Amino acid sequence: MRSFTSRSATTGSTTSLTATPRSTVSRSTVSRSALSRSASVATAVTAAATAALLATGASAPAPAAAPAPAAVPVLTHGSAGGSAVAVGDVVSASLVTGTKATFYSSATGTTGVSCSTSSFSATVTSNPTAPGAATGSITSHTLGDCTSNVSGTTSVQSITIENLPYSMSVGDSAGKPVVISGAPMQITARLNSWIGPITCVYRATSMSGSADNQGNTISFSNQQFTRSSGPSSCFSPGYFSATYGPVRDMSQSGNPAVFVN
Repeated sequence: MRSFTSRSATTGSTTSLTATPRSTVSRSTVSRSALSRSASVATAVTAAATAALLATGASAPAPAAAPAPAAVPVLTHGSAGGSAVAVGDVVSASLVTGTKATFYSSATGTTGVSCSTSSFSATVTSNPTAPGAATGSITSHTLGDCTSNVSGTTSVQSITIENLPYSMSVGDSAGKPVVISGAPMQITARLNSWIGPITCVYRATSMSGSADNQGNTISFSNQQFTRSSGPSSCFSPGYFSATYGPVRDMSQSGNPAVFVN
């Protein structure tokens, strides 16, 4: 604020005048006011749009649904989640390298018959979308190069698996269960003994095992068979154990390994 003094020409008296400056407005105050007005306008527009939607009965578009995962069959070849093993394909496996198939007189002992070679082949009869169980028909199951340490026996003539074909199912539930069944399943052991050849016949209605994608194997452990015929020198019961792998799809080029999904 400025002060000015003037002298009267007639009276000689002095008069003080005060000049009041123009008012100034802060720029920040203007900015805040502008922003406030913009927010008010935006709120009003949103409210008007919502009211219009409600008045017409319209609703906001729903978010797009996530795509459904691709269906995967229980059995694939080449990789987990790979190409489906086709119905009619033949899958096959031999013993895991360095292992034997055994048929012992107890679940914890080592007395009985052991075989260095064994293999199976099965034709796939169904392969549904997981979760579920694929099925097959075992048309061949062999045991060879067998020896016996049973007291009184000197050698093994043959061990044969009979009453084929057997039914097989492979599931994708916990443990990847494998079940083989027959009516009945039968193992016949022909042994040479001190008193001459003996024939021991063993039967079971089913045996259970498990599949493993690590190595693409199927394993059976201490599956019990009951002696159905043979002399007392034939031990009873008998316990079958074996691990086969890798299981391969013999109907596909390159015989790719089979996976359970």
